[in-house]
Amino acid sequence: MEPLYWELTDNEWPFTYTDHDRLVARAMVVDDAGQFWFAHLRRDDDFGKAEIIETSGGGVEPGETPREAILRELREELGAEAEILCEIGVVSDYYNLIHRHNINHYFLCRALSFGENHLTAAERCDFHLTARRLGYADALAAYDRLAVTPLGRLIANREVPVLRRAGAILGLEVGEKG
Repeated sequence: MEPLYWELTDNEWPFTYTDHDRLVARAMVVDDAGQFWFAHLRRDDDFGKAEIIETSGGGVEPGETPREAILRELREELGAEAEILCEIGVVSDYYNLIHRHNINHYFLCRALSFGENHLTAAERCDFHLTARRLGYADALAAYDRLAVTPLGRLIANREVPVLRRAGAILGLEVGEKG
């Protein structure tokens, strides 16, 4: 399948200006049992109090490609060694509250093994980041539950189309357990 490109706007907070672009690498991670792996976070910050799931990933560092960045991020956040199966696409989205434009490069990855993660202090203490394993239908339902908060809607709007695309690539239907 050809990688897709989506452009999203932030309808949760008023747009005033954007002061930076952030290049991000993200992955839909699937294991050999057909389960998806996500970052589970509990936040209480400028975006409000929220418990969310989102794809693992983060900023692309100088000198790094998005492909290199996602493999590093998966080791850091999930403790996962993974292989990239394909590029899903790019999602351009905005976080008006913090004046940021994100250029998210999404990949479909297969987890090869899991070990110790290497979280930052902020990921451990501020966001309480843990790994969460969900079947395809359960992940879609979790994103539906997320959409009750402004931050949850931003994340769900960005990630549900990517999850559905990953499901299509893997041949999954919403009613399947995988």
